[in-house]
Amino acid sequence: MATGTEPTTTDPHPPGGVRSAGRAAIAAPHLRTDRWWLAPAATAAGLLAFVVYSTWRALANADYYAAPYVSPFYSPCLAENCEPMKAGPNWELFGSWWGLSPAIIILIFPLGFRLTCYYYRKAYYRGFWASPPACAVAEPHKKYTGETRFPLVLQNIHRYFFYAAVLVAGILTYDTVLAFRDENYEWGHMGLGTLVFLVNIVLIWAYTISCHSCRHIVGGKLKHFSKHPVRYRMWQWVGKLNARHMLLAWTSLVSVALADFYVYLVASGVFDDPRFF
Repeated sequence: MATGTEPTTTDPHPPGGVRSAGRAAIAAPHLRTDRWWLAPAATAAGLLAFVVYSTWRALANADYYAAPYVSPFYSPCLAENCEPMKAGPNWELFGSWWGLSPAIIILIFPLGFRLTCYYYRKAYYRGFWASPPACAVAEPHKKYTGETRFPLVLQNIHRYFFYAAVLVAGILTYDTVLAFRDENYEWGHMGLGTLVFLVNIVLIWAYTISCHSCRHIVGGKLKHFSKHPVRYRMWQWVGKLNARHMLLAWTSLVSVALADFYVYLVASGVFDDPRFF
């Protein structure tokens, strides 16, 4: 019985994807009347802005330290060509042969964590790949291979980037503690930069812990929650954060850029760090 939904084409090589045989024969690319393109366009613009900014700052190799603050893009500083930071994250694992910016060494870990993050996959799949660009909007690709081929197959190592992200978050926590010093490395002081670092590290930890991999590590592979009350309670806490994973992804992305920009302004002499005590 004809339903009017079967493709009528007799092409021996019919198009794939949403136009393939067996799919609803709707000629229009979508039937939506709202401004569905605003969300993917805003997502693409936001992510692109961060990529441009972080690339500029990572390659600048300057104005990333103003005692006691160190830019999160350059922490820990693993090269010999790093600026000396008293009691700071100076770990000279890379000798004098490394002539590039030390930020390039460390940024691969937090960026790898974000690139493989489940939320960010949705964000850039829609914003850049248009796969699909929005709900109920046909994607332009003829076929879909998922995350089975290079480079998208690398998304499957997200859980390993999570471990690295936890380590980086721990180091940024150390940097935040050091922010309670003054420019002479004396303890018991607090400036505007200290507040910037505090807000940033809280958002960084909230985003990291709300990760789907963290939720699985905490409560995954448990057949009976009643036999693991501690892990069950932790799983519930992580689950509540996970429900806000998108919000935390964006706020932490903005906060880490603002923390770096604040250090840049102070280090470049635009203004002095205001002190509260």
